[in-house]
Amino acid sequence: MEVTDTTKQTINIKGFILAITGAILFSTKAIIVKKAFSEVKVDALTLLTIRMIFSLPFYLVAAYLVSSKESNIKLTSRQWSILLFLGLFGYYLSSLFDFIGLQYISAGLERLILFLYPTFAVLINALVYRQKIQRNQLIALILTYMGIGLAFMGELQIDAGNEQFFWGSFLIFLCSITFAIYLVGSGRIISEVGASKFTAYAMLSATLGVFTHFVIRGKWDVVQQSSNLWWYGVLLAIAATVLPTFLTSNAIKRIGSSNAAIISSIGPVSTILQAHYFLGEKIFTEQLIGTALVLSGVLLLAWKEKKI
Repeated sequence: MEVTDTTKQTINIKGFILAITGAILFSTKAIIVKKAFSEVKVDALTLLTIRMIFSLPFYLVAAYLVSSKESNIKLTSRQWSILLFLGLFGYYLSSLFDFIGLQYISAGLERLILFLYPTFAVLINALVYRQKIQRNQLIALILTYMGIGLAFMGELQIDAGNEQFFWGSFLIFLCSITFAIYLVGSGRIISEVGASKFTAYAMLSATLGVFTHFVIRGKWDVVQQSSNLWWYGVLLAIAATVLPTFLTSNAIKRIGSSNAAIISSIGPVSTILQAHYFLGEKIFTEQLIGTALVLSGVLLLAWKEKKI
C-alpha cells in the first residue's frame, strides 16, 4: 500500500515538473517573436513557417521512431482523423492567431490573454465530458484568473492608445480557444496512442497546414531578406516548440489536461519577467499583485498533488 502511494506521488510530482518546464519554455516564444518583428521586420506567417521548417525534422524522427517499434499499433481511421483535426484546428490555427496578434500587442499582454485557455479547457472537460471540477482546481482557477485579470486591466490602461490593440487582443483570445480545444482533445487521445506518437503526428499535421498556407500566399522572397531570420526560426523551433510540446504531452499523460492547463498558468509570470528584461516592457503594480495570485494558485495545486 505504501509503495503504491509513493509511486503515485512520484508520478504526480514528475508531471508537475514537466508541465512547469513546458510552460516556461512556451513562454519564451512571445519574446523571440517580438524580437524578430522588431529586428528583422518579418510578417507573422513567414516567421511561423520558418519556425515549422526547423521543427519538422524533430517530429519526422519522432514519428519514425514510435512507428518503427515492434510494439507499435497502427492508428485507426478515427484516431487519424482526431490527430489531423487537433493538429490543424488546434495547433496551426492557434499559432497563426498568436503570431498575428503579437504584431499588435505586448508580449506580457499576449501571455495574459492566452492564459484564458485553462478556463476553457476545464469548462470543456466539465461540459462536454462531464468531468467534475475538483475543489482544489476551482480554488486554483479563481486565484489564477484573479491575478491574470488584475494584470490585464493594468496593461489595458497603458496600451489602450494602440489603434490595433483590441484587434490583436481578439486574435489572442481566439488563440486561447483553439489551443484549449487542442489541449482537451490531446488529453483524450494521448491515452489511446501515447504521448510521443500524438505529439509527432499532430505537429506534423499542423506543419502541413502552415506550409500549405504559405505556398498558397505565394510570397517566397520574404524568407531571403535576412540571415538573422533563420536564427530566430531555430530558437522558436527548438526552445519554444519541440521541447515544450513533448514536455507538455507527457505532463498531460501523467496528471491530466485540466491540471496541466492550470499548472501552466506560471507562463504569464515567466513572460512578463522575460519581456521586461529582453524587450524593455514595463512591470507595474497590477502585474506584481497579479503575479502573486497566479503563483498562489499554482503552488496550491502542487501542494494538493503532493498530498495524493
